[in-house]
Amino acid sequence: MDVFAQLVQTLQGWPPEALWPVLLVVCFGSALVMYRLFGEAGLYAYIVLAILGANIQVLKVVQFSLYPEPVALGTVLFSSSFLATDILAEHHGAASARKAVLLGFISYLVFTVFMVLTMGFRPLTPGEAGEEMAWALPFHDHITALFSRSPALFGAGMIAYLTSQFHDVWLFERLKRRFGGQRLWLRNNVSTAISALIDNLIFSLFAWIILAPEPLPLVTVLLVYVLGTYWLRLVVALLDTPFLYLARRWRPVNSGVAEAI
Repeated sequence: MDVFAQLVQTLQGWPPEALWPVLLVVCFGSALVMYRLFGEAGLYAYIVLAILGANIQVLKVVQFSLYPEPVALGTVLFSSSFLATDILAEHHGAASARKAVLLGFISYLVFTVFMVLTMGFRPLTPGEAGEEMAWALPFHDHITALFSRSPALFGAGMIAYLTSQFHDVWLFERLKRRFGGQRLWLRNNVSTAISALIDNLIFSLFAWIILAPEPLPLVTVLLVYVLGTYWLRLVVALLDTPFLYLARRWRPVNSGVAEAI
């Protein structure tokens, strides 16, 4: 067994509640490292990675002891994009944060086109593959399983992403002017908490009612899909606050950004 497989096997032996904070620190810490090394460009790149990664990670469903039913991953990784846009809005302005949001949206859209075209190529038959290329036969189905999204989920995700992220940037900047650049913890938590609720609400309404072939009852959507995991997003919003303060010290050298008070 190679080192990578051994690491995965070791991590699978951990309870999900122990691995979850590790994922959180890695996601938020990675955003800071990218910012330290590459400045604005680093956060642009991180947001693209977070959006692409979260849309793959959401296919992994895990049983946590706090939930009676299994929960899809992706919340922490997607939420870390809010941290990145807040850092950009705080130190480089709302225009920079909005540019990052659009970059994440367009990147995911283009990536989806790439993968649709990839899946469009006819897969090898066992006869064509032979013994030398037999290893490649399962991968068409693996790629299809990862990147074949229903139009409803794809459309709902894109609408929710743009709306919630632009709202987060707008509210963060509005609160920044309201408090004169102070109370960073309040600005971060209020803007992220409200924007996360908007994201949950818009995605759930479009995915399970408006665009769904068989719409679910509104009460079920609100209680299960909108509010069911919202408290987890509130926890993530609170936990990303220290990283937002750390970004003041982890800014790129000679960035020329004035120290926030």
